[in-house]
Amino acid sequence: MGKGYGGGFPGGGGGMGNLMAQAQKLQREMEKAKEEVAAMTAEATAGGGVVTATVDGGHRVLSLAIAAAAVDPNDVEMLQDLVVAAVNEAMRKVDEAAAARMARATGGMGLPPGF
Repeated sequence: MGKGYGGGFPGGGGGMGNLMAQAQKLQREMEKAKEEVAAMTAEATAGGGVVTATVDGGHRVLSLAIAAAAVDPNDVEMLQDLVVAAVNEAMRKVDEAAAARMARATGGMGLPPGF
């Protein structure tokens, strides 16, 4: 066999091994980031602080506090709206924090959801 292409990837020099090492490092960083996201919590209030919701990185509601002043038997709908607003805002906050953490893990690479 004469000179020419000897197999492997162009550029040689252990390029495939280096690529695999980088992929493994990214995988470890992603796993660490996923663990950190799962442990995250976010809190939000609605109605000037009469309703407070706390959620975790897995979108589970951890706590919900309602001030007695918010409980009006003649306006249950308003209380329901405040609860929904507080929970949704807490979810938005934890999603934002999770996205920032995952972006650090991937170096800004846009990976598909659920990766």
